[in-house]
Amino acid sequence: MIDLLFKNRNFASLFFGRLVTNMGDSIYYVAAMWLVYELGGSAFYTGLAGFLTLLPGTCQFLAGPLVDRWQIKKVLVWTQLIQAMLVLMIPLAHYTGYLTVTFILVIMPVISALNQFAYPGQSALLPRILRRDQLVKGNSLFSFAFQGVDLAFNALAGIVLTIVGAITLYMFDAVTFIAASILFSLIQLKEGNQPQKKVKLTDTIHQYKEDLVEGFSIVFNSHLAKFLLGSIVANFAIGSTYAVLPSFADGRGGSELYGLYLAAISGGALCGALLASLLGKYPIGKLTILLFLTGGMMWITSGMVKVNGFSIILFGLSWIPIGATNVIFGAALQSMVPSHLLGRIFSVTASLGAMAMPLGSLLGGYFADLFSPQMVYLVSATGILFIALVWSINGTLRSLPSPSTLDPSALGLPNDTAQVTESV
Repeated sequence: MIDLLFKNRNFASLFFGRLVTNMGDSIYYVAAMWLVYELGGSAFYTGLAGFLTLLPGTCQFLAGPLVDRWQIKKVLVWTQLIQAMLVLMIPLAHYTGYLTVTFILVIMPVISALNQFAYPGQSALLPRILRRDQLVKGNSLFSFAFQGVDLAFNALAGIVLTIVGAITLYMFDAVTFIAASILFSLIQLKEGNQPQKKVKLTDTIHQYKEDLVEGFSIVFNSHLAKFLLGSIVANFAIGSTYAVLPSFADGRGGSELYGLYLAAISGGALCGALLASLLGKYPIGKLTILLFLTGGMMWITSGMVKVNGFSIILFGLSWIPIGATNVIFGAALQSMVPSHLLGRIFSVTASLGAMAMPLGSLLGGYFADLFSPQMVYLVSATGILFIALVWSINGTLRSLPSPSTLDPSALGLPNDTAQVTESV
């Protein structure tokens, strides 16, 4: 089936565009967080950087209705070009003597805000270019594009960072965003041929509000809201972890280890994504409980062992549940939610799930300075264990069947939201 997917030119362009843009994101994140840590001199600044970077993700629901109505191809192309220009501002500030930690803290959330349009747009585009029976495989490949690139380039960026410095990484990063914009521009979609009617601004705003309310209504009137509680707590813990990783790794070895710990995150999530097709054969409820219980225990152990290599491996294994469930639930939603609603549904669930990450990052950096990065690292593991707890005590979530037998009513979605997608 993979060969068939890549024979689809639209999928190939979207996939390789995501591959390249994720490469740029990985390089940028490592360079930015380490540069903030160096210029600021404490975990508080990395926590603040994480807070500002993650904050736009909590407002992703605002982008959902726009993604559903805008031409996705243009959104993808222009977000990459603007990111390239913003990234180039940092080397320019460095060579002109104006680079400060404040300057980077201003640039980071702007780049993050652009991604709130790009990533939901890519998810919403998949059902338009793939058949329903291709969605799980397509999502697995997209997770590979995301996590696989992170695995390689987080580790590579951490090593190269010590050789050439962060400024050189930024310049290479800008090239990747330009390359991604070119790949996205190759996507060809069948758009409606009806002439566009002029719409009053007041009518547009009114329709936007209706679309926004509809997205929240579907989520909160379904069982999707129940497992968002676990996601919120887990994302708070994940935000804390990202904030303390630079200082945690620095205490154990330096920027090379920082890159390896980030690579472990991507590696574990990638393994989970690649295992999604196999794991998807089992009941989602029981599978989620087992995976997150095991993952949480591995995370705690990774923070306690003294051998860096063993610690990194265990940390990576603890991310397998996150990678697997992201693919399984993403494909399930894409197969059950109509394409014209996908943008707002994905953005609403992503916003609600991620809203605790900025606060977690800010408080993680603060408590790392107050106590220690290791303490925050260990406590953060309880966020993963909390997901297992929520699913264990909730009968609806605990009894969810395998994805192949999952229907809209099992998630509390109206039966008339079922859809059949066709390849363009």
